[in-house]
Amino acid sequence: MKGFLAILAALAFTLPAAAKVKTEVVEYKQGDVVLQGYLAYDESITGKRPGILVVHDWMGLSDDTKMRAEMLAGLGYVAFAADIYGKGVRPKNAQEAQAEAGKYFQDRALFRARAKSGLDFLAGRPEVDPGRLGVMGYCFGGGASLELARSGAPVKGVVSFHGSLSTPTPEDARNIKGKVLVLHGADDPYVKQADVTAFMDEMRKGGVNWELVQYSGAVHAFTIKGAGNDNSKGAAYNAQADRRSWEAMKNFWNEVFSGM
Repeated sequence: MKGFLAILAALAFTLPAAAKVKTEVVEYKQGDVVLQGYLAYDESITGKRPGILVVHDWMGLSDDTKMRAEMLAGLGYVAFAADIYGKGVRPKNAQEAQAEAGKYFQDRALFRARAKSGLDFLAGRPEVDPGRLGVMGYCFGGGASLELARSGAPVKGVVSFHGSLSTPTPEDARNIKGKVLVLHGADDPYVKQADVTAFMDEMRKGGVNWELVQYSGAVHAFTIKGAGNDNSKGAAYNAQADRRSWEAMKNFWNEVFSGM
């Protein structure tokens, strides 16, 4: 009995401590524009670790995006939910979101610069290993993540969840330095199969290490619970696709940051 208790005591010291996720609302800038992001990391971890930039959907930095940053922090990463629109710019409805997002799709240089400012902030954090950076995003944020990679930013990996795939400069794929994972709803009416085909062609011509997963029965915004469950509207939550895509993302980051 004493031997058994001794084993249990030894195991108690080797088991990892429970995550202690610390969050901060932080201000940073792109040029003269003030942005307001959300930082999350496990303060029980010592030493530098990989940093992942998380980019919001077209509604701006939301509680859903912050939740994803916290989930990443629970996995041991430093996560920074960036703000593309600017401090206080938060669309109230789809019409406002479309107008705001459109500004960046029409000005890809600005789109890339806003994303890069978030990456620079993340890379400068004392908890982060600046040699191990990644970016991921949702819908609008998936497009931002890919544009950041196309700019030649020093990211080891890129993950797009139901993101926009098209770009006016597909030749910029040759600038992508890391691996790319695209998680896509097979029935997405907003990012059609023609866009998917064009994206795959872009990746091949650019010599990118890429993977694309399509989830049957999933439309746009399949990871966002607030999207409802009516596929006929074009955007809807899909629990299976949400679960599977998150697992695919975890495996991807494990591979990317282990140097495989």
